[in-house]
Amino acid sequence: MSLSSAFSALIRRDLRLAFRQGGDAAMVVAFFVLTVILFPFGVGPEAELLRRIAAGIIWVTALLAALLSLDRMFQADYEDGSLEALALGRLPLEAVVLAKCLAHWLVSGLPLLLMAPLLALLLDLDPAGYPALIAGMALGTPSLTLIGAVGAALTLGARRGGVLLSLLVLPLYIPVLIFAVGAVEAAVSGLGPKPYLLILGAILAGALPLTPLAGAAALRQAIE
Repeated sequence: MSLSSAFSALIRRDLRLAFRQGGDAAMVVAFFVLTVILFPFGVGPEAELLRRIAAGIIWVTALLAALLSLDRMFQADYEDGSLEALALGRLPLEAVVLAKCLAHWLVSGLPLLLMAPLLALLLDLDPAGYPALIAGMALGTPSLTLIGAVGAALTLGARRGGVLLSLLVLPLYIPVLIFAVGAVEAAVSGLGPKPYLLILGAILAGALPLTPLAGAAALRQAIE
C-alpha cells in the first residue's frame, strides 16, 4: 500500500468510527447551536446589540465547541493499542496526526462552518459580513483543529486531561478569534476583511507543517 493510500485509509477509518459512534459530532453541533440561541436570552433581545456582537458570539461559541471533542482525537487509539500499531506502521507519525486532524475537522469543524451562516441569520448579522464570516470559518476552524491536536497529544493519558487540554489550547486560540472576528467587523464597516483573512491564512499555513511535527513528538512521548 502506498503512503497516499495509507493516508486515505486512515481518514476513512476515523470517519467510519466517528459516524458509527455519532456522539461527538452531534454534541459539538448541539452545543454550538444551543449556546448561540441562549445568548439573546442573556444579553437581551435588542436587535442592534445582537447585530453588533453577532460575530463575537459565533466565534467564541465555535471555539468552545471545537474543544469538546479534542480530547477524543487520540484517546480511543491510545487505550486500545491502535496508536502503537500506527506508530510502527509505514505511515510516518506526522502523517498520522495530519490524517486524524483532517478527519476530526470533517466531523466537527465542517459542521460549524455550515451552521455559522444560519446562526448569523438568527443574530441578524449585517449581510455584508457573511462572506467574511464564512471565509474566516473556512480558514480558522482547521487551525483550531491543528492547534488542538497538539494539546490533545500532550495531555494524552493525563489525569483530568480535558481540563488541562483547555488550559493549554485556549490561549493559543486567541489570535484566530481576534482576526476572525476582526474580518467580519471590517467587512461590515466597509474597510475590507482581506488583511484579517490573510493573517488567518498565514496562521493556517504555519500550523499545517508545524503542528503535525509537534503532535507526533508528543505522541511518541506518550507511547513510551
